[in-house]
Amino acid sequence: MQTISVKCKLQVPVEFCQEIDVTLQGFANACNQIYEVAKRENCWNTTKLHHKVYKPVREATGLKANHVCQAIRRVTGNAKAVKQVHEFRPTSLNLDIRTFQYIEELQTVGVTLMCGRVKFKLSIGNYQLALLKGQSPTAATLNKTRRGDYYINICVDLPTNPTGKTPVLKSFAPGNPDAQTFRKVIGVDLGRRDIATTSTGKSWSGKQIQNTRDRYSKVRANVQSKRTRSSRRLLRRLSGREQRFQKWLNHNISKCLVQHGERSNAALAFENLTNIRESLNQKPRSKTERRRTNNWAFYQLRLFVEYKANIASVPVVFIPPAYTSQTCSRCGHIHPVKGKFYRSGKSFKCGHCGFEHDADINAALNIAALGLSVIQPESPGISCQLEGQLNLFPTSLFELG
Repeated sequence: MQTISVKCKLQVPVEFCQEIDVTLQGFANACNQIYEVAKRENCWNTTKLHHKVYKPVREATGLKANHVCQAIRRVTGNAKAVKQVHEFRPTSLNLDIRTFQYIEELQTVGVTLMCGRVKFKLSIGNYQLALLKGQSPTAATLNKTRRGDYYINICVDLPTNPTGKTPVLKSFAPGNPDAQTFRKVIGVDLGRRDIATTSTGKSWSGKQIQNTRDRYSKVRANVQSKRTRSSRRLLRRLSGREQRFQKWLNHNISKCLVQHGERSNAALAFENLTNIRESLNQKPRSKTERRRTNNWAFYQLRLFVEYKANIASVPVVFIPPAYTSQTCSRCGHIHPVKGKFYRSGKSFKCGHCGFEHDADINAALNIAALGLSVIQPESPGISCQLEGQLNLFPTSLFELG
């Protein structure tokens, strides 16, 4: 099963807006009080913290019992996820099966507020209706936007292996008698100049996101020098805009990649770029290049591809990235002189066979060939100098982590 969040807009009558706001403010106050106790006593265990703060927080805020329990979980979860927890703001409320109910027949949700259980109509389209059909969700998050609109993010579980689809990634472990093999693999080369390039020739330029990040970086540098309260608010707003644009872009790219794999009945192969930032930053680089590398959101794209591919039952494999951009996809040769490459910018010209191609597509073709050797170990894969120099051909998917 794959858990996803379905964002639905609430139709909130005017008389209940204040009730929601009061509950959100009470939940934020509870989180801030709990965080102060946890920080003062260095207690981040949910159960131990519950015994310390439950009664005083409930008396101070007037929240329902389950709201206080969710506030404790919110604080401990945030402390584990981020290095520094800032003040909690009245913008969201965690809900569980005791404080939330989805009624499919009426397309309404029941939410427990400080005044009691209130039902709200959902304003949603066919996409949300299809995801919620037949579901019995037990968790959700109520959110208030800057414009004053109210949304509820409902957590639903979707099957990752629908009827008639091929098995998912783990079924490709060599030796599994029930495994169905894919005859085609689409390699995906990730980068900053082009965010993603496939072995079939599709590519997504990174120029727009790079220009956006550079523009926001200049604005932040000017605002940070002022050190005022309004400048701090502006910094938070700019950060949110930049993150939302990056997320929107990665969602679009990941959706296209998964749909491409599904239509082609092909697996997707990516380079395993774990710790790539650390290795790049060890080289002499300008401050601008270091910032651009650190802002490269390749891991977010990978996560989006993985969960979308799970739902669509498109296998995703990861291969070692070494020499994929330096190897000729036609003859398999790399430059014999250490420190020199056949690749120059966006062009690739092999000095052995004379093969010329787009450098990113050439790398994606190598990734596809290596991915095929993972899914089908008996296939020839790539026969080249690399086989003698590097152990790039894992015998099972589990060696790739």
